[in-house]
Amino acid sequence: MNDVTALAPQVLETACEWRAEDVADPARWTEHLSAAEVDELEAAVAHAFGVSDDFLQIGKAQFPLPTLGPRLKEIERELMDGRGFVLIRGLPRERWSNDEMSMAYWGVGAHLGRPWPQNAKGHLLGDVTDHGKTPGDPTVRGNEIGLVGLDFHCDGSDLVGLMCLQTGVSGGLSAVCNSVALHNRLVRERPDLAAELYKPQPFDYRGEQAPGKPGWYLMPIFTRHGDRLFIRLIRPYVLASQRHADAPRLTAKAIEALAWMQEMAEGGAYSVLMDFQPGDMQFINNYHVLHGRQPYEDDRAAGKIRHLKRLWLETDVLADRPGIFTNRMGGHWANKPTISRMDA
Repeated sequence: MNDVTALAPQVLETACEWRAEDVADPARWTEHLSAAEVDELEAAVAHAFGVSDDFLQIGKAQFPLPTLGPRLKEIERELMDGRGFVLIRGLPRERWSNDEMSMAYWGVGAHLGRPWPQNAKGHLLGDVTDHGKTPGDPTVRGNEIGLVGLDFHCDGSDLVGLMCLQTGVSGGLSAVCNSVALHNRLVRERPDLAAELYKPQPFDYRGEQAPGKPGWYLMPIFTRHGDRLFIRLIRPYVLASQRHADAPRLTAKAIEALAWMQEMAEGGAYSVLMDFQPGDMQFINNYHVLHGRQPYEDDRAAGKIRHLKRLWLETDVLADRPGIFTNRMGGHWANKPTISRMDA
C-alpha cells in the first residue's frame, strides 16, 4: 500500500530534477571506457568463462573489476541520487562475439546490482528486438516491436540496462525523460491529478500472470517512501487493463493525469535523445527516469537487425524501499530463471 495515500502530494527529490537543456551535451552523461578498462573487462570475461559458461553462476565475485568496479559504484550513486541515467561507451564490438559481449554486460550489471526477472519466461538477461508482433496484440510487450515508437515508461526494477549488439537500418533513437520533474510540476500545478496517481491503478499483465490469477494487478503510479519518490508508469498497460471486466475502472481524473504525463514527457522540455552504437551500455533509474524509443526499421535479408540485450537490476543503494518495489525473485516469473540467447 502506498504509504502516503491519505496525505497531500509533496514536491520530492528536487536535486534529481533536470530539463532538456541541462543534459543536451552528451558529454554530461557519456562515460568512455579507457583502453586499460577494456583490457580489464576482457580479462574478467575470460575469468568468468573459466568459472562457468552458465551466466547464472557468474556474480560480482566471479567478474573481478579492481579498477573499473569502484568507478561503477560512483555511476550507481549518480543513477540513484543524481541525473538518473548514463551511457557507457567503449566495448569492442568489432572483435567480441555475442557471448563475450553479453558476459561483459552481465558482469558490469553484477557490479551495479542483482538481476531481476523480466517476464514469465524467467529471463534475467533478455533480448530487445522486433518479433514481428503488432501493437494491437494484447500480449505484446514493448521490447518485441519495432515499427512503432515506444511510449515513455519505466520498467519493473530499480535499474534497467540496455546494451547494443547491432543497429537496424534506420531509426530506433533511445529517449529518456526526467519523471521527477514531471511529478513535481504536476504537484505544483495540478495537485488533484497528482493525488489521483498516488492511488492504486490497474495494470494489464499482458497475459503473463500466474495461473488462475487475474489478468491485471494494482499499483500506484507515484509512491512516496520517506523522502524518496518511486514511480511505476506504463500508460498503455494501465489503459489496457480496462479490457478485463473484473479490473477496477479508471476514473476520469486518472485518465486526465495519465494524459498529462504523456503530453509533458513527449513535449521535449524534460527529455533527451541518444543514438545507440554497437557496444554501448545504457543504465537508467526506473524511479526517476522514463525511457522510450523512436520507431526503427530492420533489413533481415541484409542482416541489419536492431538487437539489444536487457537487464533489470536491484541496487544496494536503496537500503529501504516500499514492499511493492521489491525484487520478484520469489514470484512466478522467477520459478525457472534463465538467460535468453536469441541471435536477433
